[in-house]
Amino acid sequence: MSEPVGIALIGMGWWGKKMLAVLAAAPGDIRVARAVEPNVGSVRDLCAEKGIPLSAEYADALNDPAVEAVVLATPHSMHEAQIAAAVAAGKHVFCEKPLALTKAGAEKAVGLCRDAGLVLGMGHERRWEPPIADMLAKADAGVLGRLHQIEANFSHDKFLALDRDNWRLKADQAPAGGMTATGIHLLDLSVRLMGAAESVLCICEQLSSDLPNGDTVAAFVKFRGGGTSYVSASLANPFISRFAVYGSKGWIDIRDKAHVESPDGLIVTSAMQGGPITTVEIPPAEPVKDNLVCFARAVRGTESYPITAAHLVDNIALLEAVFASALSGKIEAVA
Repeated sequence: MSEPVGIALIGMGWWGKKMLAVLAAAPGDIRVARAVEPNVGSVRDLCAEKGIPLSAEYADALNDPAVEAVVLATPHSMHEAQIAAAVAAGKHVFCEKPLALTKAGAEKAVGLCRDAGLVLGMGHERRWEPPIADMLAKADAGVLGRLHQIEANFSHDKFLALDRDNWRLKADQAPAGGMTATGIHLLDLSVRLMGAAESVLCICEQLSSDLPNGDTVAAFVKFRGGGTSYVSASLANPFISRFAVYGSKGWIDIRDKAHVESPDGLIVTSAMQGGPITTVEIPPAEPVKDNLVCFARAVRGTESYPITAAHLVDNIALLEAVFASALSGKIEAVA
């Protein structure tokens, strides 16, 4: 049995703490060797309680021989430079979404890791939700037939409580409302199922809040191989997470009962050609942990990591076009 992968958690805010909590259930695969948080006082007691060395400087993690991989739970605009620094230090990288804010940035990150022989993981934990994984397998096997359309919404109102100067609400850090917070997951699954996108029309509005980057966003995507995806997200209505895919032989509609921060199971409604509509409830899982464990096993070479370089680049190419369309109000081509 191999030793657990030593990681450094970079950024110990809301999501960094979530990852630390779920990793308590994966000691055979991952050991948190260090934490980095500029606001040291905010997590000093937590890290001391768990015996995790804590410091304010990213360089401390890169220079620590106990750290084999960095897990970036940091502002989006920092990812490109942090990934480049990690690769230069010979560290594997797990990055929270989005990987970058431009296609060029995504290509650079992917290329650096590939050329150095390092694993690049991505915080798209939706892929590890059991019914999502089952849906992807069915689509790959042709069970759903020719895929026609996707409809998806991932919304919550958690950000209404944030200070308005928080980076998650800044137009240059998180353009197009909730697209980088929640919609990016739906873009990822859309690209995973339908391939590279051709064009997108995005509308972002400020309808019921003072959120400076908008509170309601919708994007209509056309794919190069045919088919469409409608992705929507709100930062100002109660939680909903729904992903539905429609094909010539069947369709599947998946709804989370609670935010992935505190999973409470899912409801799956589906129908196959000639059969009845069925609804089943799926018990809770912990996809955030399962994604990190898969990344660690890829570092050890015992599993392959399923989010490919093409998926990563195609997703960010689409995201960049979403940003452009939100500004122009017009259909924008995807690079």
